Amino acid sequence: MKFNWGTGIVIAFALFIAFILSYVFKVQSNDKYDHELVVEDYYKKEALVQVDIEKQQNANALTNKVIIKNIAEGVKIEFPVDFDYSKINGKVSLYRPSSQKLDFEIPISLSSPHLLIPKSNLTGGLWDISIDWEYDGVKYLNKDSFRME
Repeated sequence: MKFNWGTGIVIAFALFIAFILSYVFKVQSNDKYDHELVVEDYYKKEALVQVDIEKQQNANALTNKVIIKNIAEGVKIEFPVDFDYSKINGKVSLYRPSSQKLDFEIPISLSSPHLLIPKSNLTGGLWDISIDWEYDGVKYLNKDSFRME
């Protein structure tokens, strides 16, 4: 068999394709690389967007809004003082963009007008917080981000 430029180019392309396919296979099959989704059940969650928009509009219409403070003990969530805190229920979702394994939820059960999330539950870095709560049949949603040091 005679080796010419055409044969060399075909062999080079074949080797390049084999290299790329082996690399893709290695990355997809190795547990060291994390392939997690940003949000579980993405399409179900996307269907609820309009409901979330209405909840956020309710929260923005309040004269006394929910305040999220990053303090030395952790994150303090202060609910409106003109609401009876014993009638507030819902959940607080903390979402870590860099790792789904650190995400968690806390049910809202208040014995005072504020909720404290201890610093020991939060690793350093960026956190997204979503407070989905209800008072007297009206639903509210507050979203924010904070950085834990």
